[in-house]
Formats: sequence, C-alpha cells, structure tokens
Amino acid sequence: MAKPIVAIVGRPNVGKSTLFNKLVGQRLSIVEDTPGVTRDRIYGNCEWQDKSFLLVDTGGIEPDNDAGILAHIRQQAELAIDTAQCIILVTDIRSGVTASDTDIARLLIRSGKPVVLAVNKCDSLGEPPMELYDFYTLGIGEPYPVSSVHGHGTGDLLEAVCAHLTFEEEGAEEEDRIPVAVIGRPNVGKSSLVNYILGENRMIVADEAGTTRDAIDAEVDNQFGKFTVIDTAGLRKKGKVEDGVERYAVIRSLAAVERARVCVILIDATVGFTEQDSKVAGFAHEQGKACIIAVNKWDAVEKDDKTMDAMRKKLMNDFSFMSYAPILFISAKTGQRVDRLFELIRYVDGQNALRITTGMLNDLLARATARVQPPSDKGKRLKIFYMTQASTRPPTFVAFVNSRQLFHFSYQRYIENQIRATFGLEGTPIRILIRERGESR
Repeated sequence: MAKPIVAIVGRPNVGKSTLFNKLVGQRLSIVEDTPGVTRDRIYGNCEWQDKSFLLVDTGGIEPDNDAGILAHIRQQAELAIDTAQCIILVTDIRSGVTASDTDIARLLIRSGKPVVLAVNKCDSLGEPPMELYDFYTLGIGEPYPVSSVHGHGTGDLLEAVCAHLTFEEEGAEEEDRIPVAVIGRPNVGKSSLVNYILGENRMIVADEAGTTRDAIDAEVDNQFGKFTVIDTAGLRKKGKVEDGVERYAVIRSLAAVERARVCVILIDATVGFTEQDSKVAGFAHEQGKACIIAVNKWDAVEKDDKTMDAMRKKLMNDFSFMSYAPILFISAKTGQRVDRLFELIRYVDGQNALRITTGMLNDLLARATARVQPPSDKGKRLKIFYMTQASTRPPTFVAFVNSRQLFHFSYQRYIENQIRATFGLEGTPIRILIRERGESR
C-alpha cells in the first residue's frame, strides 16, 4: 500500500532536519543486523493517530553565486513538491520573514500543492510571540508555532498535514496487480531489463550513470499474472549524490520501494557484490518487502560448470542478513531466465502475504523448544507461552514470554529458522515481536 509523501522545505538553518528527526522519532530505522544501513538518511516513516506517511527532508534551499536566485530556488522547490502530496514550509521565528521565505512561499503557492507553514524555534511555552503574526504575510495561511528541539506544537502541525493527505484503505489493491520495483546501483541494467520485459525501448539506456531520474511505472500482463514494473534511478553512495536533480531522483526511488510489494535487487555479474548493493538491499529488507536478488549481465561472464555455484555461494555470504532472498542469474540483453523471474515474483509475493494459524504455530513452537531448550540465566529459564501471527507483508509474529531479556537474539534466529523450515516463507523477511506477559501492547 503506497504511503503519502510529505516534503519539508525551507531555507538553510531554520531547523528542518531537527524537526524531521523529531517527527519520525524512534521509527526512523528498525534494523538489527543489516550492514550498511545508516540512520543519517533523508527519509523516514512518520505516524500520527494510526496514520502513516513518508516524510522527506529536502535540505536547505539557497541561491547559488553562479546562478540567479529565483532560478536556483525554482529548481530545488519544484523537484521537492513534485513528489509530495503536502509541503511543510519551515521558517525561523528569530529571523522573521526573510526575502528567501517569501520567494519559496510564492513558488509553493503557484504549485497548487497544499502547504502547511511551520514557524520553528518557538521554544517557550504559553502564548506564542507577537512576531508569529508577521508570517501571515507569506499568504500561505495559519502559521503553526513549533519547537523542533522540544517538540512543542508538533501535534497541531501533524494534524494540519494529515488533513491534506489521502490515505488508501487496506486491501485497495487494483485487481491484484503486483507492484514490482527494480532497484540497484547505477548501470546494473535496470532500464534494459524493463525494456526487455515491455518489448520496446521505453526507458533511455546509456552507459552514463544517472540516465534514469524518475521512477517510471509500466503495466505488464503475461502468463504469470498482472504486474506494475517500476524502473527506478540508481541509488548511489550518499557522498556521490551531487546535484539537486539527482537528490530527488533518489527520493523517488525510495518512494517506489515503499509502494512496491516485491523488490528485484539487480546486481552486475561483471562487477560482483559491492557495499552499495548491501545498502540498496538493506532498505528493501527493513521495509519488509518480498525480495529477489537478480544477477544481471550473466551472458557477459566467462564461465564453466562451477561458476554459477561459486558466485551463488559468495552472494549468499555477502547477503547473509537476507539469506531468505532467492538468487537468479539473468540477462536483460538476451532475456535469459526473465520468464523465471516473473514466476519468482508471484511466488515470493504470495509468501510475503502468507498467514499461519495460531494452532500450527504453537505446535511448531512446542517441537522447537523440546528439541533445543530455551536459554536460562541465574536459574531463570525463558518460557514462551504462545505465539501468534499479528500481520502480513511482512509476516509478523508476536511471542508472549516470561522475560524479554532471556529471549536472546540467537534463540530468536533459531525460532525463525524453524518457522522457515516448516512453512517456507522464501523471499520474505520475518518480524518477531516480543511481549512479556501482562503487557497490553
């Protein structure tokens, strides 16, 4: 289910990133053993009153010395608002209304997108300062006083933002059409693969990195079912994301992963595994998407009868944090095994939505704990009273125990492996939530 996107914009040093961190809170990243997935990202999930949306921190909009002020502001602001349902314009109560604030506000008004005005650094409780009323001159509407440091006023701000968003109802999938995001580093052949699937050169293909800037949807109907294939921009290292256009191309790619049900992680067979491949895969993993690792350009590799097995073993080690993902060797140029790719997409999508009854889970739990005793500490042994499945996409299980501290990560991994060995769940991550007896949630 696609989440609405909200972009935070404004000039530098008004507290956009601090406000972003405050709004996403502890939900910024839920990762334990995923390598290469850092917390210093420019996107995050934000929740307010059981509603969830993707929040994007766009960075400071400021004029370049070499370019006209309005030209530079327009380039930055239009790229930001293009992806968003709603915009939060952040200003600074201490600086008052500046010329840059006015220029940005005019561009946002012309966009036709709803804008919520946040006046930051109102750190004192009580009546808002008189300077707040100066911000009515921006013509955006009511200014919301907030403190990104202390969190004052963020509730009213989120209430105003959510009033402008459209949230899809659960189960509102169009005729079971599976959204598939093709993700990976630049130049691994994402656009070539989509072109082969469509049977036409709809996407521009070139050796230059960054050719694809937008996340482009294409509907595909074949003997395996109905799919929406999303070609995305290559996700590069953060230090190499230079201009504003590419910055927002990355945001569109991340949003494409959000609305996909299956992610095809494309690897270049001629280059092999890189650190950036683990970052790309890590984002899909932490979002709970069904995943397939597709090794492209297999036709360009010199090989013998042992080459594929050797590379498969190496990739299984490199992607040890998502060992559930099947590995397929393909060629977007010749079409080798592309049909098999669609079979796998449908299969892992079904696994991602699999629901297991509580009775079957607890039968498995009884056998697993009898085979390997739960850990103990200072004479106290872990007891798992029962387990139930809370949700799907990804399959999420809740284990009720006598002590959260005794349920070590290694034993959680053992229980997860037993679930996979019994029920399959190939191609999908599994979440296990721990609840002590007596906890209501």
